[in-house]
Amino acid sequence: MNLAEGVQFVSLGILGVMMIGAAIGVVLFSNIVYSAFLLGGVFISIAGMYLLLNADFVAAAQILIYVGAVNVLILFAIMLVNKRQNFVAFPNSWVRKLLTGIVSVGLFGLLSTMVLATPWAYSAAPVVGGKSSIVLIGEHFFTDFLLPFELASILLLIAMVGAIILARREYLPDLLTPSKLGQTVLTLQERPRELVSTTSEIKE
Repeated sequence: MNLAEGVQFVSLGILGVMMIGAAIGVVLFSNIVYSAFLLGGVFISIAGMYLLLNADFVAAAQILIYVGAVNVLILFAIMLVNKRQNFVAFPNSWVRKLLTGIVSVGLFGLLSTMVLATPWAYSAAPVVGGKSSIVLIGEHFFTDFLLPFELASILLLIAMVGAIILARREYLPDLLTPSKLGQTVLTLQERPRELVSTTSEIKE
């Protein structure tokens, strides 16, 4: 094992421990804000693993989309909802915990079997030089797939605005009644006549 392989092995171990610890914190923390921040740590550690696999575009997309958009949107939704009550356990919550544990153990066993059964081998083929994957995907995004790319961005913007409106909807009846909405929101206030007269005299 040369120096590069040793650095990659140590980096993979650090990222793996970071991802598993943050994922456990997401599940175990009772404060939902802390869970959302730890979810961002999980996304960042996954992006680091993508970098170790030379998948630079996937790592950048992981940071920009999941950390910079999805995780931030989750934090905005949590802060806009402003839930003050603590979580109350259901009477039969142990059934859900038991089912969740069984599903988690089954998924862990399935993934472990797949990892052990897969023949992991190093490729001895030489690396062919050329354009970076980011350049190629960017060219396809802005040429062949320009319309779906822009439609997806508009759809995400609409979803974000809808989430904000739904989160702030409960505060509207306390501030303004339906009878006052037509008078204050849909109409403009009149300008004071004294101010209008003074401004007209100044112009003359």
